[in-house]
Amino acid sequence: MVTEGGARQGGRAPRAEVALKTVGADPHSPERVRRTLEQALVFAGASCAAGYAPGADGLLCLVDSAGVPRTLFGLRETYPPDGNSPVALAVRTGRPVRLGPGDLADCAESRRMAAGEVHLTALPAGGGCLVAVGERPFDADDRECLALVADALTWPESPATPPDEVGGDGFALAMDTGRVEAGDRLLELFGIARDQFDGRVETLLGLAVPEDLPALMSVVEADHMSLGDRELEFRVIGPTGTPRWLRLSGRLAQAEAGRPVRLVGTVADAAAVRPEVTDVARVQRLAAALSTAGTVRDVSHAVVSALRGPLRADRIALAELEGERLVVTVLDPPYPESWPELWRLEWRGEWPDAPMGSLPTLAAVLREGRVRIWNAGTALEPALGDLGPGGLAVLPLAAAGRTVGACLVGWNAPHDFGPDERALLTASAGLAGQALTRAHAFDAEHELVGMLQRQLLPRSLPRLPGGVAVARYLPATAGLEVGGDWYDVIPLPDNHVALVIGDVQGHSTAAATLMGQMRTALRAYSTEGHPPDVVVAHANRLLLELETDLFVTCVYVDVDMESGTAWCVRAGHPPPALRHPDGSTEVADEDGGPPLGVVAQAEFPLVPLRLREGTVVALMTDGLVESAGSSMDEGFARVCTGLAAADPAHLDLVADGLLTQAHRGDDIALLLLRYDGMSVRPLREGWTVWRVPEASRHARRFTRRTLKSWGVEDSEMDGALLAVSELVTNALIHTEGQVRLDMTLLGRRLRLAVTDTSPRTPVKPTGLSWEATGGRGILLVEAVSEAWGTVPVSGGKQVWCELRLDT
Repeated sequence: MVTEGGARQGGRAPRAEVALKTVGADPHSPERVRRTLEQALVFAGASCAAGYAPGADGLLCLVDSAGVPRTLFGLRETYPPDGNSPVALAVRTGRPVRLGPGDLADCAESRRMAAGEVHLTALPAGGGCLVAVGERPFDADDRECLALVADALTWPESPATPPDEVGGDGFALAMDTGRVEAGDRLLELFGIARDQFDGRVETLLGLAVPEDLPALMSVVEADHMSLGDRELEFRVIGPTGTPRWLRLSGRLAQAEAGRPVRLVGTVADAAAVRPEVTDVARVQRLAAALSTAGTVRDVSHAVVSALRGPLRADRIALAELEGERLVVTVLDPPYPESWPELWRLEWRGEWPDAPMGSLPTLAAVLREGRVRIWNAGTALEPALGDLGPGGLAVLPLAAAGRTVGACLVGWNAPHDFGPDERALLTASAGLAGQALTRAHAFDAEHELVGMLQRQLLPRSLPRLPGGVAVARYLPATAGLEVGGDWYDVIPLPDNHVALVIGDVQGHSTAAATLMGQMRTALRAYSTEGHPPDVVVAHANRLLLELETDLFVTCVYVDVDMESGTAWCVRAGHPPPALRHPDGSTEVADEDGGPPLGVVAQAEFPLVPLRLREGTVVALMTDGLVESAGSSMDEGFARVCTGLAAADPAHLDLVADGLLTQAHRGDDIALLLLRYDGMSVRPLREGWTVWRVPEASRHARRFTRRTLKSWGVEDSEMDGALLAVSELVTNALIHTEGQVRLDMTLLGRRLRLAVTDTSPRTPVKPTGLSWEATGGRGILLVEAVSEAWGTVPVSGGKQVWCELRLDT
């Protein structure tokens, strides 16, 4: 309900009578029923009002409605007079029918009602019925005003029905084929000559202003929740390029099965039939905009766009209520100098926060939960009054029985609030409150989805010997579902690095879960020391054993950072792109295998890649190179052009530049490696240990001879010799099969690794008695080395330690 500042609640009924007499002054006005229904919105606080009258077929037929689209509350086009619907009961008994949320839930005729706090009142009206729906109970004053509206309703001879035959401004749209019959006047309004019209509805929709298309599509697309009358104002671009306002009125005709078969109606020049502000069309457009608004900021912008222009307001603010503060989400105009001093003092970054303690009148309005209007000259606190010296409207935004925010609309010059504007403000407040609540849930879920995605991807990439890697991940621009794109960089022994990028089919929690499993599996198989094709084959077998309906694509590249040799394996994934040091590019699109999880005995060919110092390797998911508007070949051409023009010295900028060219219809993962080569290459030597009684002595002799050939002094070898003796002895005593010793020297850092065929990991003892004859080997290795550990390898394990040779 709309109340004016300083006015008493009991003054609504007399003002409603005056407004109804004004509306009924012209009994032949085609807008009379609608304008009468609008007074239920203004004076009784209804969100939607509808009028029903007996039709020629004996049914109670919808004549007109006002406010929030009735389909949002499940109000039907017709009701049988002998049914148990509130409409039929009110007409048969001649008495009001009032239903609360619980009654509506139990009423079979009302199960299409929106969930939540919805209250319905049906009043007999001139042989028909007035239905009012609100989101709060109607109090005594509301009921008195609704009774006045019901008494003022008079019906035309028959409910308004768009003509079945197509006239000059008429149309008939076949809902199953999209073919439309259009009159000459209608085509003239669209700026199309008769001989140029192909009969397709897409031709007409293509002339609509893009911002109006969502609302227009909601009218011309049939569904079971929107049968019946349709009305909407929209804009089309004429031959001169100037937008033109049109009004569509129509009704869906139904087949015997109950499904609509065609939409019939008329299209007229809105400038000739619409008043300065048409609340129904504006509310419909706002409802359509809010239906696609996902975030709180989207909701705020939609409300501002729907109100400021039609109301000719000088400023409008939308804010969320968080505790004792109003957190402003949108201000229009967005400049501090356009707002009162208190708001400027509270300006923080882009928007200010307004303390409720300095706005007692506003706090009282939000507690009351009713739209309030103050005319020019009303005494208010400066922080509020200066928002609208010529008039101020405050719209509490409520949802689920509580106030979640507020919308403030202000004028500089004295402003006269008409009934249309009051109805528009009331309906907009209800829609915005519900949308704001949905947006809060969307934002919270979106943050949860983002957190889940971040947890499933690497937090940071490792430092690489002889190269630099950077990665980027961008989720799709719409929707909440988690994507299945991932990437990984896996350091391997002997200065090898595995680059992995992949994509799980679909966007869902199941896809994200499978992505985490595949990333873990590929990392585990690669650290076991398998070659790239075996790693991918093992992952394929694992995916088949998981018995999921999803498949996975990936690219696995094993790069030897010492020599620049790389081996690539593809499983149904876009190939890598390479930028060579001279600026030339190529796509390594040699043969690959099928996606993982499709073929049990699939082969995954190894493709060699030769990297020179300065080469950039780019791995990407299909979201970067493929979209609805371009092929994958075009996408790769775009990527190669970007790589060729980029400076590989700044790899982060290269990645950012490639993403700016992408079409954001899908998730995008990008992994770049710049191969720089290793200025100092390690020295390596290996030896298979003989299983003889003096094997440890032979191992020490091999170690001493190798270190000496590398220029290591005898005085620097003691720790290494002790570690080799203990590691080799443990492997010979506790395992069977082959034992191998590998040594790597890089600078002054020595790595010793002993590989055996047992998967059992050595355990460091927690305590030893003086009588113990074993168990000290690992303790001695730990004492003489800087680090030690074990890694699984194919068919066994590898125990390693690293020492810093004395200088």
